[in-house]
Amino acid sequence: MNEESKPRAGSNYKWVGSNTPRPDGVDKVTGRARYGDDMILPGMLHAKILRSPHAHAKIISIDTSEAEVMKGVKAVMTSAAIPDHPLSEPPYLPIINDFHDISRNVMAREKVLYDGHAVAAVAATSESIARKAVKLIKVEYEVLPHVLDPLEGAQPDAPILHEHQYTAGTDPETSQPSNVFRIISGERGDLEKGFAEADEIIEREFRSQPVHQGYIEPMACVAAASEDGTLELWTSTQGHFVARTLLAKLLNMDMAKIRVTASEIGGG
Repeated sequence: MNEESKPRAGSNYKWVGSNTPRPDGVDKVTGRARYGDDMILPGMLHAKILRSPHAHAKIISIDTSEAEVMKGVKAVMTSAAIPDHPLSEPPYLPIINDFHDISRNVMAREKVLYDGHAVAAVAATSESIARKAVKLIKVEYEVLPHVLDPLEGAQPDAPILHEHQYTAGTDPETSQPSNVFRIISGERGDLEKGFAEADEIIEREFRSQPVHQGYIEPMACVAAASEDGTLELWTSTQGHFVARTLLAKLLNMDMAKIRVTASEIGGG
């Protein structure tokens, strides 16, 4: 036990109160750690994704013919390759639990829902070929109105992103499509009485931006599909069982045929 990892004075515990060395620290600082981007398999193909330049648009057509015949291209994929999943039973509830929307987030089907939404993908014998091929895919869009401010998006006259989504938590229930996912309210005590008896009332409005974990590893995923129908996946994740469950549901596969290995992550 080195000096830094010795228990602090007065501590009766082996680990509590101690500076415990990271078990993965040495591998990461010496370069021995293997991240998803470090995985190399025999005959491995490289994929590139075509993403939408629009925040909200209908997909009129996708022409992949030029990319398909390019030398070195082995596969071109659109949402047609992903099984379509029906909507959940009404009333429509959490998007995160509905594979109708999860599958459309993986790759846009009827329309794109945000700038950068995946529209098509190419798998080729090299990264440079995949990069060139994905530029040959032609997509015709019908651009739709969009808003960037969440308060504007919550207004009744705002452009609707999901036509099948209704606001949960309203009384009475609404049948009008809305961008507002759910209303959550809570009560404690007599609010009006509290205001009436208060010496001073201070009202403020606060806005906070989304905060990302900022992990530093190169995000990557390597998949190996075998002729016997099994699938192995190496990916930068902390939830390999969740990834396996999602893949099985999205691809209509037997979960027993999927194996997910969590590669090193740079934070989380």
